[in-house]
Formats: sequence, C-alpha cells, structure tokens
Amino acid sequence: MRVAILGYGNLGRGIECAIRQNEDMELVGVYTRRDPGTVKTLTGAAVYSADELPAKKDEIDVLILCGGSATDLPKQTAEYAKYFNVIDSFDTHAKIPEHFANVDKAAQENGHTALISAGWDPGMFSLNRLYANCILRDGKDYTFWGKGVSQGHSDAIRRIPGVQDAKQYTVPVEAALESVRNCENPELTTRQKHTRECFVVAKEGADKARIENEIKTMPNYFADYDTTVHFITEEELQRDHAGIPHGGMVFRTGKTGLNGENNHVIEYKLTLDSNPEFTACVIVAYARAVYRMNCEGLKGCKTVFDVAPAYLSTMTPEEMRAKLL
Repeated sequence: MRVAILGYGNLGRGIECAIRQNEDMELVGVYTRRDPGTVKTLTGAAVYSADELPAKKDEIDVLILCGGSATDLPKQTAEYAKYFNVIDSFDTHAKIPEHFANVDKAAQENGHTALISAGWDPGMFSLNRLYANCILRDGKDYTFWGKGVSQGHSDAIRRIPGVQDAKQYTVPVEAALESVRNCENPELTTRQKHTRECFVVAKEGADKARIENEIKTMPNYFADYDTTVHFITEEELQRDHAGIPHGGMVFRTGKTGLNGENNHVIEYKLTLDSNPEFTACVIVAYARAVYRMNCEGLKGCKTVFDVAPAYLSTMTPEEMRAKLL
C-alpha cells in the first residue's frame, strides 16, 4: 500500500511512526500547507506542498488526513475524496452525520472509498458501544474520557484569536464513575460526568477575559461543561504539560434473567501515554481496510461500523482462526 499523509503535527508524526510497524505499507510522502523546506520528518520521509496532491492521484493508494476537526477536516476530507481513497479522525460527534453525507457524495461520484471518524472515540469506543448494546439489550450506556489531553479541544482553543498555545484536559467525575461501576444506573448530565481544565498561553496584549469567555461558551466543546481556564506562560506549558496522555472508559450496564435479577457490567478501558500515537495506530489499521474495500469495489463513505475486523489485519484468515479465535 502506498500511503501519504496530509498535515504534519502530532497526529501526522504518529502516523509516520505507525506505518513503520506495518510491513505491507509504504509512506510515499508527507504533504503540508507550510513551506516543505521548513518541515523535517522523523524518518526522513519526503515532504511536499499540499498544492501538489491532485497531480499525485495515481501514485497514492490511501491519503490519511491529519488536520483538525474544527476547521480542516470539514473541508478537506470531501475535497480530497475526489482524488483519493481517504481516511480521517473527525471527532465532532454532533456533526458526524453531516460530515458523512458530504464525504460520501464526493467519494461516490469519483469512485473512491473514504472512512471518517477513525480513532478511539469516535472509533474503538464506538465499536464497543455497538457490541455491548447488541449483547445487553436491557441496559444503559456510559462513556467517560480522561484524565487526559484532548487534541480536538486543545486545537479548538488554539484557533481562538489571541491564543498562542493551549492544552485542555478532560477529567472524569469520580463519584459518577463509581456509581456506574456499582450498577446504580445513574441519570447523569454532561456536566455531572466530566469537567474540563484548560491551560492557555495568551499572546502579548490579548484580552484574557474575552478568550476565557469564548472558551467557556464554545458550542460542542465547552458550553455544556464546568470549565476552568488557567493562563500560564509558554515556559510553564512546556515544563508541566508537554505530554499528550489520554484514555477513558466505555460502560454498558444491563440486566438479564426472567425478572432482571442479574446485573452485568461491560467495561472497555484505554490508558494511553500518547493520544496521537495510539489514534494513529487505529487510523493506519483502518487505512488498510479502506484500501482493501476499494479493491473489492466498495465505494463511498464508511465508518468503523461498516468494516469487518478481518480487513484490519495483516494475518491470513487461517492465521486469525488459529491464533486469535
């Protein structure tokens, strides 16, 4: 598989590393909106201008889009689906149906295969919600994120005028977590499940009160949460918040038996040292699936729900049955 990367930030670097762990893939180029001469890759991979991409449509099997969900992917994924098989990690949950429709139209019209919202949430967490719902029919779903850095939320803060840099931590409310594990089936509001903590470096002379207000009132990101904003220096950000850890849990609690007398808890948990590197590994596995589906003539936009697990693996069906089943 000939794979290319568009966008070379934390996720792009993670993709570059993940491709090295997959022997059936070759990184044929990193594409950037910056001056390619200013971008140095971890592995020495060639860097090109994003303007060159359309001319490469016969040289790339899958293009992995590594932009942000706030402003990049809503435009880029549908646009590049005209030229390539594509995959992204779009994570604005409320806008997934709209994004899917736009990408599906472009991919269908141009005979390509696209997959959106690959990662761990949406992505792996989504799959576990689906499996658990199918198994425990009489039950309730719960999702908790963190404590960890949300790349999408941090990116959204950085897009605010006057912000130089920022990190955002999502923090589960411990009391809510324990209530779910105890099968108490609580009714939890968004605000009762998580808090959000932001560490922001403001540009010199920026209006901090305006920045804080824009963060706390941002729809789809912060408006529904108790959010704390800390203004710190660039040095403090680099010293205390250099890593990008994350994780979380998906629960389904349910009842079985003639009268619902037995309780069950399904819990899927991730603890990640590097959010972007783990996300990259998920995307790379699903990039293989995109390529295989396209080779079989499956066109249009897909999600993780549409992909058979065997499409993700480098193993043969015989090896999977012998080693994993």
